[in-house]
Amino acid sequence: MTDPAAPAPPAHPKLPPPAGNTVAVRTLVRYAERAMERSSDSDQVRGNTAHLLVDGTQAFPAWLNAIESAKNWVHLENYILRDDRTGRTFREALCDRARDGVKVRVLYDWMGCWATPRRYFKPFRDAGVEVRAFARPRAANPLAFARRDHRKVVAVDGEYGSVAGMCIGDEWAGDPDRGIPAWRDTGAEFRGPVAAALDVAFSRTWALAGSPLPPDEVPDPARARSVGDVSVRVVEGEPGKSRIYRLSQFLSLAVERRLWMTDPYFLVPPAMAEALASAARDGVDVRVLVPAFNNWPIVGGLSRAGYRPLLEAGVRIFEWEGPMIHAKTAVADGLWTRVGSSNQNLASLLGNWELDVAVTDRPFARAMEELFEADIAGAVEISMRAQHAARSPYRERRAVERTVVEAPGEEHKPGRKKARERRARSFRGTEFGRLLGRLARAGSVLFRALIGERAIQREDVGWIAVFALLLFALSAVGIRYPRWLAWPIAFFIFWLGVAALVRLLTQEKPPAEQAPPDPPR
Repeated sequence: MTDPAAPAPPAHPKLPPPAGNTVAVRTLVRYAERAMERSSDSDQVRGNTAHLLVDGTQAFPAWLNAIESAKNWVHLENYILRDDRTGRTFREALCDRARDGVKVRVLYDWMGCWATPRRYFKPFRDAGVEVRAFARPRAANPLAFARRDHRKVVAVDGEYGSVAGMCIGDEWAGDPDRGIPAWRDTGAEFRGPVAAALDVAFSRTWALAGSPLPPDEVPDPARARSVGDVSVRVVEGEPGKSRIYRLSQFLSLAVERRLWMTDPYFLVPPAMAEALASAARDGVDVRVLVPAFNNWPIVGGLSRAGYRPLLEAGVRIFEWEGPMIHAKTAVADGLWTRVGSSNQNLASLLGNWELDVAVTDRPFARAMEELFEADIAGAVEISMRAQHAARSPYRERRAVERTVVEAPGEEHKPGRKKARERRARSFRGTEFGRLLGRLARAGSVLFRALIGERAIQREDVGWIAVFALLLFALSAVGIRYPRWLAWPIAFFIFWLGVAALVRLLTQEKPPAEQAPPDPPR
């Protein structure tokens, strides 16, 4: 990592700074600020303090302390609340504050909590906690499941706020007594005006699930007391708005020296992939850290199908071989940092309600870079290796291979290789899950090949053959037993027709139109 005390590296060689033209420099700065403001639809909120939260082992105690110190209200919004040790700990803390007269509100996603039994929420209501489920399924909204409230927010009294990638469950807490490590995740906590801005963001999704908050419980960030010098931009992801998507693209196009990203479900849209590739081709140090063994094997397989064009452009991809890495972060040029709930895929960037914070602060960015470097120490780097085809010694192919990245001083440590292998096996998942992931990758590569986007490479030949055989088998079933395919399709189309008729007769407004308007900017 660059020493903060060292002189700054020279400007980009293609864009030398204009000598003596301070007006031009100031204009470019205004342009950049305006571009970030318009792409994120969010202003900078100044006057805050910021602290990085590494894993649930740091985030959960910080959240519980903030809940315990609440005087007026606690707002908790999270995609998943588990009925396990961690979930019950939070339930007890929230219920205690509600019994003490603090207004406590909990918003969870219905689909995210599909495995959480209804009895888990009864003690909340008995204690006076107001609980709402986001986007419960209804006959009139058959496709509502495609848009979820994926946010992870804790907001207390308009003075404390936290944003993270962590859901509330034992996966993120781990169990040291049983030797179960916590999932690797990242969050951030803030004090100052941005905490009020997070309360405002909560109020909007809360209103989508029922009646809005009372006006006196929606604080005004402009009136909040300044407590530090950190600038934060709260980026509220909403279906179709693509705010964090546009902001991430702008950052990829503007970054000068380095852009390091961590993402668990890395399925970047083509425009974002090209932005990263373009930055790498221009000499930017672009690195992406993803899980080696994904908790959703299909997503892991699809993610690997997109490695090749990024690697060929010079993007460095690392696979974390420890417990599931679930963090959604980015850090650029040691100055700008993103932390939040948005994954780099279309469902998250365009379809869900998400919440991220963009922090402009060198010490905070330096802490994020140190965390990233610690994560890739001991990871596996994916690279391109030249291979000569057997039939033609003059034709060179490049195959994807995995290279161990050792932490400094650990390259020759006795037992290091065996320890890594044991750790990798413990998080490798089931054989069935790995099979699904490989088939998903083969299907993605085959689709791209059929539309002429890329050629089938050596590492994908075998699995694409298996995928083709499965397609033949499915078509044979359809020919022999057409009802097995026709009935499910017919039922789904009928359901859509009923939903359309219900909408027509009731003329019900979609939930997004019931949300309170954005405050004037």
